[in-house]
Amino acid sequence: MNDYLLVKTLHILSATFLFGTGVGTAFYLLVTTLGRDVRVVASVTRWVVVADWLFTATTAVLQPVTGAWLAHRVGMPFSVGWLKWSIGLYAVAIACWLPVVWLQMRLRDLAREALRAGTPLPPAYWRAFKAWVVLGVPALFAFLAIFWLMVAKPVAGG
Repeated sequence: MNDYLLVKTLHILSATFLFGTGVGTAFYLLVTTLGRDVRVVASVTRWVVVADWLFTATTAVLQPVTGAWLAHRVGMPFSVGWLKWSIGLYAVAIACWLPVVWLQMRLRDLAREALRAGTPLPPAYWRAFKAWVVLGVPALFAFLAIFWLMVAKPVAGG
């Protein structure tokens, strides 16, 4: 397999893992939190944090590295409209995701404390959860737009 095909494959797979893991973990965190079962929330938040570090963090690094390499390899300047938009949206998505990771660790710790104490999820959990949702929505839409841009590669005026 030549280097271009290998890096392109890594880029596509890492984009799939990045988006798929993000949507999957967000779904499970959302539905378990809304279910309010502290035992389930404590377990799911633990695994959401693990999945984010294993899959999302690694692919969040791979995406710009492989994308920049591919653009360079084919001689595509970063000023190309769809690529420039993709980079900007990626910056927005990652700027939202970084505090989300911290919030997920906080949610995990608060749920674990509530489980140990035998209490419902505390108000601090719900405040962190609301912030998690507020940051997750723009990240989701940014990643959806990036996927569309990567596939469609729209040309202005065309």
